[in-house]
Amino acid sequence: MDEKKDLNGSQKKIPDTTLQTLAKNLYRETFKYGFSKTDYVRFVNVLLDYAMGPEGEKDRKNNNQQSSRKSFDISSPATLPLKGKRIIIRSFDEKSDRKILSEWVKDDKGRQFLISRTTAKKITLNRLLEGEENIIGIITLIDGTPIGAVAFLDYNVQHFRAELRKLIGRKDMRGKGYAKEASEMWIRYGFSTLDLEKIYLNTFDTNIRNIRLNEELGFRVEGILRKEVFVDGEYRDVLRMGLCKEDIVR
Repeated sequence: MDEKKDLNGSQKKIPDTTLQTLAKNLYRETFKYGFSKTDYVRFVNVLLDYAMGPEGEKDRKNNNQQSSRKSFDISSPATLPLKGKRIIIRSFDEKSDRKILSEWVKDDKGRQFLISRTTAKKITLNRLLEGEENIIGIITLIDGTPIGAVAFLDYNVQHFRAELRKLIGRKDMRGKGYAKEASEMWIRYGFSTLDLEKIYLNTFDTNIRNIRLNEELGFRVEGILRKEVFVDGEYRDVLRMGLCKEDIVR
């Protein structure tokens, strides 16, 4: 069975932390479904049959064609507003944006923009916006319509690192790829203009899709903090992923 390869063509192993995260998430979901120990054995056999067969080979080839190490052009500073193919990221405007942002953070996805991933405490919007260590950007469509926000939280000027947050506030704009496009632009801004050496993210969401999306941005799984926070009546794991300036292709 072929393994993933890096840009030089050598074999590249999936990190153990990534495998552990995916395995734990898969176990959690199948356990909820009602798997018994016997079902897990049967499942592994079916998975191996698929991976070794022609269908698995076809999927691997398609994945290898789509996968590549993320590159960012950080040769020159990127200044606000940042202009992309479909969106613009501009500076936060107190008069026009505070009310909009306060509406965006009311639903389940929006409120996670304010929750600390290390203490599970909800940060007030005022604290988020007024903190000198936080940098907020507003995502708009090309016509200027606001649809979301990005942020660098706890910007550490001594160690040149910050936590990435992203939110598509308008529900009708979610699932269209705007968050990924905005993240790419914001990451480039962080490395080229803020001179960050490391960008990291902490997330409660440890499913395969979320990990894959962050890996497509260049992030690597650094570890799992088990039962780190207590949210909505249950303990949640916190997944830590990071991206260093030295990791990217320029």
